[in-house]
Amino acid sequence: MSEIDAGDGPPSFEDAFASDDAEQRIYGTILQIREPTTASAIADITDCDPKTARKYLGWFEDLGIVTRHDGHPATYERNDAYFEWRRINQLAADHSVEDLQDRVRELTTRITEYESTYDAASPAAVDAVATAEGSDERTIDDVYSDLADWATAREERDRYERARQQRMGDEREQASG
Repeated sequence: MSEIDAGDGPPSFEDAFASDDAEQRIYGTILQIREPTTASAIADITDCDPKTARKYLGWFEDLGIVTRHDGHPATYERNDAYFEWRRINQLAADHSVEDLQDRVRELTTRITEYESTYDAASPAAVDAVATAEGSDERTIDDVYSDLADWATAREERDRYERARQQRMGDEREQASG
C-alpha cells in the first residue's frame, strides 16, 4: 500500500462525484455531457433513481441550467447560455468599470496584434498550414497556438465588454434610484 491513503487524494475520474449527494452528482454530470441525454441515462451515470434524476433535472430546467427537449423519452442538455450569463454577471460583480475597460483594452491590443501578424480579420480567415509552410519562424504548432489564443481573446473581450456594459447600467440605476 502507498504512503498516501487513497482517501486523501482526489477521487478517480470515473467516480469524481461518488461522495456527493444525488443533486451534486446530477449537476456534475450536466456539466460534463455534450449531447441531449435522457433522465434514465443520467440516473445510471449518477447512480440514482430515475425519479430522483427527473426531479432534479426539472428543477435545473426551471433555473435555466438545462434545456429539456420533448420527445419519447425527453432529453436534457446543459444550457451553455446560462453559464455564459453567469460568467458575465460574476465579472460585473467582481470588477469595477475601470478594471473591465482596462481588460477590454488589453484584449483589443492582443487581437489587433494577431490581425496584423496574420493579415486577417479573424482566426477563421487564416490557413494555418499554408501560413506555417510559408514561414521560417513559425511552426504549425505555433500558428495553431496563436489562432487558439486569438479566438479565446475575442471571446473573452466580448464577455468583458458585456460585463462592462452591465456594470455601467447597474451603476446608472443606483445613481438614479
